[in-house]
Amino acid sequence: MNPKIADFGMARLFTMDETQGNTSRIVGTYGYMAPEYAMHGQFSVKSDVFSFGVLILEIVTGRRNNCFNDRDNIEDLLSYSWKNWREGTTVNLIDPALKVSSSSEITRCIHIGLLCVQENVADRTTMASVVIMLNSSSLTLAMPSEPAFFMHSSTQSDLSSSSTYSSRVTVSITSHSNDEVFPLAKNREPYLQ
Repeated sequence: MNPKIADFGMARLFTMDETQGNTSRIVGTYGYMAPEYAMHGQFSVKSDVFSFGVLILEIVTGRRNNCFNDRDNIEDLLSYSWKNWREGTTVNLIDPALKVSSSSEITRCIHIGLLCVQENVADRTTMASVVIMLNSSSLTLAMPSEPAFFMHSSTQSDLSSSSTYSSRVTVSITSHSNDEVFPLAKNREPYLQ
């Protein structure tokens, strides 16, 4: 089996002894790209772990990883999830459609998602560990650290009076449809091997 670093329709083959790489051509879906890849072109298996963590948080919250309004604040999913985790209010994160499920299992998924999106690549868990964590509810999980791209929430008025808002990283992104810039596989499904 050949391991691949991939993002919806794009893949790069790795040899058996490769675990990371660099590229000057940054392609991918905004919001799912690990920060070290988006900013420096460095990728590894931990880049996929980051993307997986974003997916877990999207599924559990029922929200996409983009900016959304939470009352009067503008939030992004990672910052919103981290803020609620830190404040002990993870119940606020759970999609109402999932509230009938076990809240402890859902909270565990949020915890695992946050372990996947930690800013420091070395701190991120591995996919093998994710499988173990999901299969063993008795396993004690490490405490996550702040996710990549953590932004302090801003109000609508803050954004209208300023072109940027408080953030650890300032990123300029031109919006395009994913289909225009980052096509899916020919069958319109994400690339899976």
